[in-house]
Amino acid sequence: MPIQKKAQWARLKVGATAIVALIILGVLIFLLTGSGSIFESQARVFTYMNDAAALAESSPVRLNGIGIGKVDRIVLTGSTQPGRIVRMEMSIGAKFLQQIPADSRAGIGAENVLGSKFMNIKKGRSKETVKDGSEIRAVEVPDFNDFMDQGNNLLVQLQGILKRVDVVVGLVEGGKGSIGKLLVDEELYDRVLAIMSETQKAVTALTSNKGTLGRLMNDDTLYKDVRASLTRVNGILDGLQQGQGAAGKLLKDPALYDEARGVIADLRKVIGEIDSGKGTIGKLINSDDLHNQLVATIGKMDLILDKINSGQGTVGQLLVNQQLYDNLNGTTREMNLLMQDFRTNPKKFLHIKLGLF
Repeated sequence: MPIQKKAQWARLKVGATAIVALIILGVLIFLLTGSGSIFESQARVFTYMNDAAALAESSPVRLNGIGIGKVDRIVLTGSTQPGRIVRMEMSIGAKFLQQIPADSRAGIGAENVLGSKFMNIKKGRSKETVKDGSEIRAVEVPDFNDFMDQGNNLLVQLQGILKRVDVVVGLVEGGKGSIGKLLVDEELYDRVLAIMSETQKAVTALTSNKGTLGRLMNDDTLYKDVRASLTRVNGILDGLQQGQGAAGKLLKDPALYDEARGVIADLRKVIGEIDSGKGTIGKLINSDDLHNQLVATIGKMDLILDKINSGQGTVGQLLVNQQLYDNLNGTTREMNLLMQDFRTNPKKFLHIKLGLF
């Protein structure tokens, strides 16, 4: 009888130990797969998205990167409305509801490109907070496939660019285009080399005392002359500002300024009278009769000049007739000789004159 009691007691202890072990195992599983403590009250919220993006149930829920709960359920809603195809229900600690503004947004994040996914809630700025059983609006985040598609498009564009670069390199190697000729054509290379040599000579001349620019850059005397000229110009400008000289008085003296304005006003008045045809100048400018007379006079002058050019009249003959010109030239020469002879021996002419009487 005592042996049976011992056996029953042993079985009881084994059963109790097994129950305690199962309880401990359940607690450990809860702690490993969930968040918070066993005795913490939970609240439920949900969100809608177009795609679950490989997010699994029991995935952690984080508030700005800090764990506050887990994903309980992911189901298809059967709706075709964009943004409401997949429903994700989450359980979070009730104490965190006061820290989630009503305008917060939920999105799927990942530890890295190939890492496990989690639901991340970004805090908003609203003063109101979410309630138990309320919806948190979602933000669609591109998944890895979207990045792969974008990367594929980028690779295609890079391949096209590389093909064009290869074509350009081929043209350059073939000596086509300016760059290709520069690399292949020795004559063009020699020209560029000559230009570089001339440029070097010019730079050398500038750094030396040769030439105007070289002296301007290196000659202290010329530099001092330029500074002296600038000093004199500054002195003149200072004199103008102080009202010295005619220009300075014109700038500073109000009376002279008023006189200049008066002279300008008188000139405008005179110009106005001339435009209106008053006075001799105004009539000269605006009178049609005087204009016609001037035109007629100019016509007569043209006619006289034409007659002279054609050899008509004495003046015309003098200009055109070579014989008349020679005769006049000879007569002038004889007159000069006669005058010289008269100045040399005036008694000769006086004697002849007295002999006649």
